[in-house]
Amino acid sequence: MQAIRATKFIDPLPVYTMWLRQIKRFLRVKSRLVSSILMPFLFLAFLGLPLSFIPGLEIGGMNYLDFMAPGIVGMILLFAGTISGVSVIWDKEFGFLKEVLVAPVNRFSIILGRSLGSMTTAIPQALIIVAIAMAMGVKISGISGFFLSIVFMILTCATFTGVGLIIAAKLTDTEGFMAIMNLIIMPIFFLSGAFFPLQVMPAWVRYIMYIDPLTYGVDGLRGALVGGAAFPLWLDFTVLGVLSIALAGLGAYLFSKMEAD
Repeated sequence: MQAIRATKFIDPLPVYTMWLRQIKRFLRVKSRLVSSILMPFLFLAFLGLPLSFIPGLEIGGMNYLDFMAPGIVGMILLFAGTISGVSVIWDKEFGFLKEVLVAPVNRFSIILGRSLGSMTTAIPQALIIVAIAMAMGVKISGISGFFLSIVFMILTCATFTGVGLIIAAKLTDTEGFMAIMNLIIMPIFFLSGAFFPLQVMPAWVRYIMYIDPLTYGVDGLRGALVGGAAFPLWLDFTVLGVLSIALAGLGAYLFSKMEAD
């Protein structure tokens, strides 16, 4: 049976319900929070910090830890955003999604609620890593840069939440979703400029990096936090803004094509 179509474009109650469900699910799994913070911390502590003491290893006037820290923040947002699609698979398997699909709720409200829930859990994790990086010696550019970085965190997380939800909308099992995520997440991360500056890469690698959405997220975060962007910040903002809106729209469309039975 096809779901009844709602006429209201955004319904606050379904948005809040989906958001609250994501928050409660995250808070119930304490190990998820610990693991999501531990891995970025290890990258900073055992890679970024030691390399920052190597004489002459500076990138654009920054030591390596300053350069790397925004990339690690981007990694958190990438993982937290894409992995949010797992909740869609679980809801399919346990029947909750069927109940949502038969309700007269606009699909964009469902996507928006889930996306806001993912961002609400991901942004604090990213801010914790920023605080840890500052404790290790990373000097941010100022208060205005810090708040601008939060804007880039939101846009980056929204973009990859959209990616995760779109893939989950087309799959039916958790194993298949995780296999695809493992296949695409690491190339996206390593080709984002998180570890290596875009300018020193071979031309053919740079072209690939130009089409990597995380490249603009990491670059925007780097420009806002430590003042070392490779692109104009307005370009990073525009690319992420367009992508986040487009992916949310595509996710809503794919959800509208799903069967409730």
